[in-house]
Amino acid sequence: MRVDERISAFSMLGKELSSLDEDTFQSLAFRAKNENAWFTVDSVRMAVRGITSWLDAGKLLAWTSGYNLNVAPCTIAIVMAGNLPLVGFHDFLCVLIAGHKVMIKTSSKDTVLIKYIIDALVRIEPRFSDRIIVAEQLKGFDAIIATGSDNTSRYFEYYFAKYPHIIRRNRTSVAVINGSESSDELAALGTDVFSYFGLGCRNVGKAFLPKGYEAQKLLESWSTHQDIVHHHKYCNNYDYQKSVLLVAQLPFLDSGFVMLQPNERLFSPLSVVYYEFYDDDDSLAKKLLAFEDKIQCIVSKNGEIKFGQSQFPSLSDYADRIDTMSFVTSSILAVKSK
Repeated sequence: MRVDERISAFSMLGKELSSLDEDTFQSLAFRAKNENAWFTVDSVRMAVRGITSWLDAGKLLAWTSGYNLNVAPCTIAIVMAGNLPLVGFHDFLCVLIAGHKVMIKTSSKDTVLIKYIIDALVRIEPRFSDRIIVAEQLKGFDAIIATGSDNTSRYFEYYFAKYPHIIRRNRTSVAVINGSESSDELAALGTDVFSYFGLGCRNVGKAFLPKGYEAQKLLESWSTHQDIVHHHKYCNNYDYQKSVLLVAQLPFLDSGFVMLQPNERLFSPLSVVYYEFYDDDDSLAKKLLAFEDKIQCIVSKNGEIKFGQSQFPSLSDYADRIDTMSFVTSSILAVKSK
């Protein structure tokens, strides 16, 4: 299959996903939610829209033009996470668009959606049928991409050390407030915090505030997200975390659906956003640099990722800033050929 044929197939997949009738979409989302209660209709819709924004022929061509897509095919395994709907799709796209075979170990929390995507892609381009393997056990692959927690990453490192690999660990995202933000910009930050219930590495779980800033402004700006607490799993987390803070007699601000807590740590629990004051830009830059290997995104008014945009990466916004396409088109082949 030629490069242009692979791009065409994925472009057609994007068109099909974007034109799903509402009944079909609702049925798909319902099955996904039965498998994973975090996968609400809104979450699935957001994930599918994100994918379809990538699957434009012009975007795919521009993205792939800087890589050698005429490499000798091999088999690349993907261990997919299940914290967000279709979170492993970008790796799936990279491997197939590069011309390789893909061997997928799906998360038990996200099989419905990825299998729907696979079936649709094979229907569009039947030649993909022998290039996609969904496996319970990973055997006979040449390289691997695995996403998991810090704990599972140690397992991955041990078992997959002999293979060319990308192994991803826990990351989170932060917001930098400078004090000049408008109410609309602070409201947009709520999208970064609450999309997918805060379960993703691109979700903001900590805010850096200039000294003297009124943290309460954030809670007031996020009021449009208050319905999130009606989700039973989120509500259980909120109630539990509030109890922990009350018993420990720790200071926090409470909106009734999310809590702001002063804390120097980076990773906050679900339904809690940590905040920390900074003195000046230089001290903040040093702090962020120290956390560099744990931060996925930094959202800010004047930075590369604006408020409200953390959940809308482009094709070249690679997880952990590791160029997946470069990995599947060059480095693994160099190792394999030795």
